[in-house]
Amino acid sequence: MNIDFANLTKAFKEHEEEFKRVSLEVMSSAHYILGKETEEFEKGLAEFTGNTYALGCSSGTDALLLAMMAMGLKPGDEVITTPFTFIATAETIACLGARPVFVDIDEETYNIDVGKIEQAITKHTKAIMPVSLYGQMSDMDEINGIAEKYGLAVIEDAAQSFGATYNGKRSCNVSTFGCTSFFPAKPLGCFGDGGAIFASNEEDYQKIKAMRVHGQVKRYTHHYIGMGGRLDNLQAAILNVKLKTYEKDIERRQKVAESYSKKIDDKIIKPFVKEDRTSVWAQYTIRVQERDRIQQELQKHGIPTAVHYPIPMHLQKCFDYLGYKKGDFPISEKCAEEVMSLPMNPYLENTEVEYITSKLNTLL
Repeated sequence: MNIDFANLTKAFKEHEEEFKRVSLEVMSSAHYILGKETEEFEKGLAEFTGNTYALGCSSGTDALLLAMMAMGLKPGDEVITTPFTFIATAETIACLGARPVFVDIDEETYNIDVGKIEQAITKHTKAIMPVSLYGQMSDMDEINGIAEKYGLAVIEDAAQSFGATYNGKRSCNVSTFGCTSFFPAKPLGCFGDGGAIFASNEEDYQKIKAMRVHGQVKRYTHHYIGMGGRLDNLQAAILNVKLKTYEKDIERRQKVAESYSKKIDDKIIKPFVKEDRTSVWAQYTIRVQERDRIQQELQKHGIPTAVHYPIPMHLQKCFDYLGYKKGDFPISEKCAEEVMSLPMNPYLENTEVEYITSKLNTLL
């Protein structure tokens, strides 16, 4: 048996005729950037999350950049975040000349350890950027409380958690800014690059709306330094189709995760989701010893795996200038050596889950 890790082909086949119809409409209209499809998608995003302000943009990475640009982040400022994440989280902070300040993670959820945030705050701190890793949101009430105490912004890096809930509220509707990605392999993915940014007030919304079009408030009138960060209409049209059935996809992902958790041997450290929240299972990530051996053996049986992420940010060469060293964030370092993601998508069948888990359990 050969297992498909993300099953993007099945995702296409499920709505193939609708995808073809809306794509042809966009191409026939010759209106490729922004437009009615994007406006419809932004309205759908706001309704889905419960947030008032939503803007489509060119990627999850650009969403993070736009959020920090809108809050006026400048060289010398600091943003507190986690070292156990994808490069875009810290990279975008550095791109604006600010300094990523890392805080270790909670070993159960892999999200930022809120108990360690306050000790990292300095007079230069301007924001906290929690990452909703693997599909589960961070401890947002505590984070927002710390931010309010010190007058900081909160930017949720929700690239992996769109659709997740925290105390009944959706990801991207719990902080100053919410930023997500629609990269094809994400739980809600388009057919290229795409992202969205959510703002909690109209002033930020209007500023970001201008900044994603080079700071332009009307044609050739620029009030801000911005960027080319627009979502193209074709991707918006695709996402409009997928958003209509996204709740169903989330439910199917949750059933796959439940099945994994029941069938995987308890010797393996399985994902932990706190009672006050839900995960959209961007990844189903376990922790194992002898990871390389297990990955190789599973691959022999047609079972692909992935490691998200093998090198924490503070040990990446590009961040040498920050002065961190091995041992500074021991939980992140330990998890980076042990995490392994199994195939996860809404289309995994029970027989496939049974096959994957039975092979995995024999390798312990």
